[in-house]
Amino acid sequence: MQQQVDALRSEALELIASAHDAASLEAARLKYLGKSGAITALSEGMRNVPKEERPVIGKLLNDLRAAVTAALEDSQKRLLEAADLAAFASLDLSLPGTFPSPGTLHPLTQLMDRAVRCFRRMGFAIADGPDIETEWHCFDALNTPPDHPARNEQDTFYLPDGRLLRSHTSSVQIRVMETTPPPVRIIAPGSAYRRDEVDATHLAQFTQMEGLYVAEKVSLADLKGTLEFFFRELFGAGTDIQFRPHFFPFTEPSYEIDIRTEALGGEWMELAGCGMVDPAVFEAICERRGDRIYDPEKVSGFAFGFGLERLAMNLSRIPDIRMLVENDLRFLKQF
Repeated sequence: MQQQVDALRSEALELIASAHDAASLEAARLKYLGKSGAITALSEGMRNVPKEERPVIGKLLNDLRAAVTAALEDSQKRLLEAADLAAFASLDLSLPGTFPSPGTLHPLTQLMDRAVRCFRRMGFAIADGPDIETEWHCFDALNTPPDHPARNEQDTFYLPDGRLLRSHTSSVQIRVMETTPPPVRIIAPGSAYRRDEVDATHLAQFTQMEGLYVAEKVSLADLKGTLEFFFRELFGAGTDIQFRPHFFPFTEPSYEIDIRTEALGGEWMELAGCGMVDPAVFEAICERRGDRIYDPEKVSGFAFGFGLERLAMNLSRIPDIRMLVENDLRFLKQF
């Protein structure tokens, strides 16, 4: 049997070495290592080998199988290298390369990054919350009465279980105060959803950035200084900013923010809403938490919010808000 093993080794190694493609190499593998292969058949003949010779013959068969396996791997590597060389043989290295077209961040992403960097310089942290909210977080805790128009099904997306798609990211402010004691200084960028008719200035889904600062002795002067700094960082040092009295359920007093700059035509434009946090909001948080850590007699704060799409339209003179969501490369390549 030893002679059979030696003869089979020579035959197998010679056939494998002469394989000229993957098909012939696979045929050689099946011929010797397949279920009906020569080595497999020879191994089955071990039952007829005398017991005293089995260790020697068994070792010879194992060595044979290892030698054939190694030869197959070497030949496979040789064939792959030859295929690579053949593929590169026709390559003209003198031809100019094809360079990929470099991409850029979406204009909204660029604006959000600028806004976040600016607020981070003033000590604001980033907070996040779920897009699907409860009425308590979105309305009740924000001092919004049951008959307020924003709670109407014609304005807000309600789900069958009574929850809703948040109509503003102010709900993140509530969630932060639920779990974090003052002082709190956060911004909350994210998506908001409203039943608006989609046109040149409105989307049903838009990006909003809300801010909140709560601590002892926070004043209207802190609010004014923070937002004046932010808008002048975005639009330039010569930007005029005015705070126009308004009404929001969750702030008192409340203001709309208008800006005017020569680069944007010199006309006043409404960009954001803000105000001092209404004591009723703090009372709702205290009731929810079960303590008085947000006692409106001890802490005060301000909040603000604005849509990033509107800021982007004003900064880049974009005439139609739908351009920001249509993924038209002719538009996006400008940024």
